[in-house]
Amino acid sequence: MPLNFTRRPPPRLAVAVVALLLPPLCLMSPRCSWVPPGGGVVQPARTRRQLPYENDWGTWGGWSTCSRTCGGGASMRTRVCITRNLVAGPCPGDTRQYKICSTQECPTGSLEFRELQCAAFNDRPLVAGNSYKWTTFHGASNPCELSCLALGQNFYYNFGRVLDGTSCDTEPGAVCVNGRCLRPGCDLILGSSQREDACMVCGGQNTTCLRHRSVYRSGHQGAGLFGYNEVAMIPAGATRIRVNDNSKNYLALQNGRSQFIINGDWKISIPGAYSIAGTKVLYRRSTDTWESFEAPGPTREDLHVMVLFTDTNPGIEYEYWLPRDRYALYHGERSPLRQPYHSATFPPVSTTTTVTTTTTTRPPPVTTPVWGGWPAQRPQQQPLPRLERDESHRNLLPQGPQFGRCGRCRRVRGRGERQRQYCQKDFVFRAKVLGKLYLGEETRYDVHVIHTYRNRFRLERREFLWVPNTCDCPLMEEGRQYVLMARRHVNYERTLNRILLEEASYVQPYRPREDRLLRPLEEICSNHGPRLPSTRS
Repeated sequence: MPLNFTRRPPPRLAVAVVALLLPPLCLMSPRCSWVPPGGGVVQPARTRRQLPYENDWGTWGGWSTCSRTCGGGASMRTRVCITRNLVAGPCPGDTRQYKICSTQECPTGSLEFRELQCAAFNDRPLVAGNSYKWTTFHGASNPCELSCLALGQNFYYNFGRVLDGTSCDTEPGAVCVNGRCLRPGCDLILGSSQREDACMVCGGQNTTCLRHRSVYRSGHQGAGLFGYNEVAMIPAGATRIRVNDNSKNYLALQNGRSQFIINGDWKISIPGAYSIAGTKVLYRRSTDTWESFEAPGPTREDLHVMVLFTDTNPGIEYEYWLPRDRYALYHGERSPLRQPYHSATFPPVSTTTTVTTTTTTRPPPVTTPVWGGWPAQRPQQQPLPRLERDESHRNLLPQGPQFGRCGRCRRVRGRGERQRQYCQKDFVFRAKVLGKLYLGEETRYDVHVIHTYRNRFRLERREFLWVPNTCDCPLMEEGRQYVLMARRHVNYERTLNRILLEEASYVQPYRPREDRLLRPLEEICSNHGPRLPSTRS
């Protein structure tokens, strides 16, 4: 029997042959292994270790000198890419960064920056040895090239790029930098995408302020067919102000001193931008059917939006944003001056005045009286008003005549009395009487505030007025409008904080003539210096 002397291949050679037959993915995968017939495990080849380092930017250098001293220039800073890994590639982003600088306005009479650059080439030999006087040419295609028109000639010449910081004619607020038209973000970095939110916070998310929106629907019954009515008082600090009217009436605007800025004194202003209360108000108007006010804010003083009625009112929409603390102050749940004291029953407010998405008037019913800021049980007998311990003539609650002892009411009128109380009282406003209630030895009026002239403290749209008698002195009838001059009454314990209308206070039925007589008094009182303390009348 012949013998088989075939040699068996060595184990290493068999492993190599099988390794060549295996798919490449198995050798590359760390989870794939192969067990040969003779035992043992063939591990995959060890991968090359990658460096964990990536190229990164170094810190920014300092800003260069501004390209202009006024009118808005450009400044530049640079940074260096720190290379740690040659395989990772360059650092993402730009090596240069530009910001706007010297934004203050140039002195009156200064040449515009582009005009100044053109004038630098005056009397220089340029074309065929001729020299010319140059002025700005605005018809070129590239706003970041210096195109100048030869005076007295019909051609312009391109002198190359404008200097950094030259304004772009095609985009408001943008400037030319390195031949590119860039708009600054709210962080002043040119080309930045950062923008201010409605709260005027750079890069914010509208979380630090609240929006107030409302619709004014009152007609012109209170002011006559032709007359001014207050639409809204926009508090100081408001931002993103918008007022829209779609009628033949005319919007008007007053500052915090009741001085007309737009469409005042029966004169219609031209549309455009107006400086008021530390901001720019953009007034727009179509031929006869559309008007609007827009202002970025923040305002430094209260604004009074008025309407000059010439037609029916379909509704005037307005909105603005306020910081959260100021929003709670003006649109909170209760006016600090509107205290129920003995009772809290009063007639409901007419719903035809304002339709608002954030309530500006208080709901009528209040079931639990408040004593010293804390709810308590209703006493069996209503107490008399608490007098102050302070003997100041301004802090004492005056005692007027009562039922059975009422005489003729004192009539307060005349130019001198009007001016004196206007300068001295805490509140000067126009209001409509909604209801009247006798409480103990006092009379409480529920009023709707229509217009404010001069106030040292905040007023809500709905307030209580307290008269220290029950003799209807001064006389005010429900449903009528009055011009009122009152003072704030706070007792020594500070458990009372309300509007006090004394018998000798200035109270006159509202007429357009009374309104005209009051408006010049603000300037007169301001020129007299600080307001004098009001005396007991």
